Amino acid sequence: MATPLRVTEPAETTGNALRTPPHNYEAERALLGAMLMNNRAYERVQEFLRTEHFADPVNGRIYESCAKLIEQGHQANPVTLKTYLERDDLVVSAGGMKYLASLVSGAVTVINSTDYAKLIYDLYLRRELIDLGENIVNNAFEASVDETAISQIEHSEQVLFNLASEGALEGGFQSFGTALVTAVNLAEAAHRREGALAGVTSGLLDLDKKLGGLHESDLLILAGRPSMGKTALATTIAFNAAHYYRTTDRAEDRGKQVAFFSLEMSAEQLATRILAERSKINSHMIRTGGLSNDDFGRLVVASQEVNELPLFIDDTPAVTVSTIRTRCRRLARQNKTADGSNGLGLIVIDYLQLIAPSRGEKTENRVQEISAITRGLKALAKELNVPVMALSQLSRAVEQREDKRPQLSDLRESGTIEQDSDVVMFVYREQYYLERGEPSQRPDESSDKFAERHTKWQERCEQAHNIAEVIVAKQRHGPIGTVRVYFDPNYTHFSDLVDQSHLPPPIED
Repeated sequence: MATPLRVTEPAETTGNALRTPPHNYEAERALLGAMLMNNRAYERVQEFLRTEHFADPVNGRIYESCAKLIEQGHQANPVTLKTYLERDDLVVSAGGMKYLASLVSGAVTVINSTDYAKLIYDLYLRRELIDLGENIVNNAFEASVDETAISQIEHSEQVLFNLASEGALEGGFQSFGTALVTAVNLAEAAHRREGALAGVTSGLLDLDKKLGGLHESDLLILAGRPSMGKTALATTIAFNAAHYYRTTDRAEDRGKQVAFFSLEMSAEQLATRILAERSKINSHMIRTGGLSNDDFGRLVVASQEVNELPLFIDDTPAVTVSTIRTRCRRLARQNKTADGSNGLGLIVIDYLQLIAPSRGEKTENRVQEISAITRGLKALAKELNVPVMALSQLSRAVEQREDKRPQLSDLRESGTIEQDSDVVMFVYREQYYLERGEPSQRPDESSDKFAERHTKWQERCEQAHNIAEVIVAKQRHGPIGTVRVYFDPNYTHFSDLVDQSHLPPPIED
């Protein structure tokens, strides 16, 4: 039988030697022959092998047709494939039905089909690596105002990661017994902690009790209207988590890093805010230089404390999710813990709506862009197995209601923020609205009536003074509810609220 025509990829020239991209047509034909002889061979390879993985486009076309027939519950063999492929120009150029018959004669057993498929996939990865290398070289030669060398590196890292994770051979079903053993081990570890947190501490006792800490692989949304204190609460949590990672005795946690992406404020502004929190000095005084000698001494002590923390700030504006993923993956790789585990413990992003859509994903619909961003952040949390906290704005609908406590429906621009997140929290300060709603005397109102109304307003202001609410509106793994915390607007500092429930019972005479 005449040798069938072959459509090959162009050879590459390096020096005086010709090099063709790596391939193995014999392995491809042997695998297809096994599938045509016994369709169960397809079941062994369908999870990771795709049409584009074949070096010979003819073999890829035959694999695709076999897959469609088998998935529809039909038999795939030379007879059934004849109807679909006898007029296919690509298959005809390779020999048509004679080529299909030759595949059956060179078939391997079903047992060996997985090994052949893995070889085909490995060679595909090698060809993609060659193509990626060529693109890196060509892009580096082409200077573009819109694309810097750093952005090219980050894009290349992302493509390389996608290539590594595409068609991964791991995964699939596991027995319930295996999952049960894992669940019992987690329960045993929680029992040994004797009530200690399972996740990353927020540093706020009541919030930690409600959440059980910030759990690995969770996407947490912290939302609120402007001036509610979203960034202040996020920096408090980031600082407390970094302090825990520096001082803890747990080997698996000690030395982990906290990554803070500040898309709104510069690194210097964020550092000033954290210094103001820790030194109890008004940030405006720090910026304007109105510090006494004692204040400056406290500032120096606080700066030394903060400097030793494993807290990293990235203030690059309009970063994409892929850029965030690349930089976090790099930070996790460069800073391993004492026991060699992932060196990243928490990711904070301020804020969600300022993340730019990835290249090639820009749409006219902002809702779709936000949806893609939240899905990407959830995937990042699962990939690195760390909690990701993203701040979010709320719609102005809050301001139109008499009760201005936020609701899930107030999340701005996309319902998928609620859908993709594991925890949704809102920051609410009634004091902010009360101070801006001081009553004035109505024309037809008596002085006594106005005085009574003004007194009630003052009482409400006193009750709400320096009190903020963290409303846990959604929690996939636990209860929802409201946590009251103390907020000092002078230093934008959150801390535990000491009320009667935190005090010991009075001593009776």
